[in-house]
Amino acid sequence: MNTRPLYFDYAATTPVDERVIRVMTECLGFHGNFGNPASSSHAFGQQARQTVEQARRQVADLVGAQPEQIVWTSGATESNNLALKGVAQARGVSGGHIITSQIEHKAILDTARQLQDSGIAVTYLVPDAEGLITPQAVSEAMRDDTFLVSLMLVNNELGTVNDVEAIGEVVRSRQALFHVDAAQGAGKVAIDLSRLAVDLMSFSAHKLYGPKGIGALYVGPHAQQRLQAQIHGGGHEGGLRSGTLATHQIAGMGAAFALAADAFDEEKKAIVALRERLLEQLLSLPGVRLNGSASQRIPHTLSLTFSEGEFNSAALSHSIAFSATSACNSASNAPSHVLLALGHDARLAGRTIRLSLGRFTTAEDVDKAVELIRTACASAPAFWATGL
Repeated sequence: MNTRPLYFDYAATTPVDERVIRVMTECLGFHGNFGNPASSSHAFGQQARQTVEQARRQVADLVGAQPEQIVWTSGATESNNLALKGVAQARGVSGGHIITSQIEHKAILDTARQLQDSGIAVTYLVPDAEGLITPQAVSEAMRDDTFLVSLMLVNNELGTVNDVEAIGEVVRSRQALFHVDAAQGAGKVAIDLSRLAVDLMSFSAHKLYGPKGIGALYVGPHAQQRLQAQIHGGGHEGGLRSGTLATHQIAGMGAAFALAADAFDEEKKAIVALRERLLEQLLSLPGVRLNGSASQRIPHTLSLTFSEGEFNSAALSHSIAFSATSACNSASNAPSHVLLALGHDARLAGRTIRLSLGRFTTAEDVDKAVELIRTACASAPAFWATGL
């Protein structure tokens, strides 16, 4: 009998799609496409290079970029580090000013703090009541020495969507570079980098039914001469990221992004229906509220606070896989910095769960989850004293 819990943590990671797995396995083993893509002198390397370039086109096609603007990395965390540190170090001058926000992923916040320690001023914008960073807030924070703004497209805990189109215009008008962490947005929000005033954008495969350990950074024309490599040793990826390319992972990311492009409208429609089914039932419970904008969001991710009564999370965690915060915060057992920035105290942050839907979620899963949550709300001892 299958005793695995219901999976409602797609924002943390997604299972690799079986179609992606098939593409990846074709790049493994002696009879597969196992060559080193940098070995241009023989057929094995040439075939691997063709696979890598096909995947580069697939990633670029989903986000409206040119293939040569896509740089392979080990994931969005490395892409974020390359973007922030690479731009800061390429300036060749000390000081300067960066803008980000209080509700970014730790990959941005920790990197920004490291740059702050090196003498760069950093402004951490406060989100509005809807969990959004507004173009006006960015405009007001800009200084004469601001050289980079880094904001996420989709918040990984709330599911809210920033207006990066309008923010990008503000940043571009001040001759600064604009980096967007799109790890949670690719495949869920329409992205067209050919028209957006975005200079750098980070992607991850494992948020989109691809493998872990592979990601990419979009480097637009305004950023190409203003970015310094962080990993050296061979000059791969146009000199921006050295290291032997992992053909199987790259092929997997390309396949995952191609599948997302093909299924974009159909999948979004299905997720919206599931989200409405879930919200209609959960918001009928006393004291349950949705965190973040109800309209400016993706349908996949919901942050819900249970402000009244009790809640038996210990029992619920055996039957539903969900998060209280991001996976990074969960590891430290700390209250969500995103919820604290929204004005929650530690108690309310502890009474909040993140439910995220995905490609393999069914209506039956939603109904079962609602029933389990309803039961947990009605039954529990003093769970909230210990936190989620």
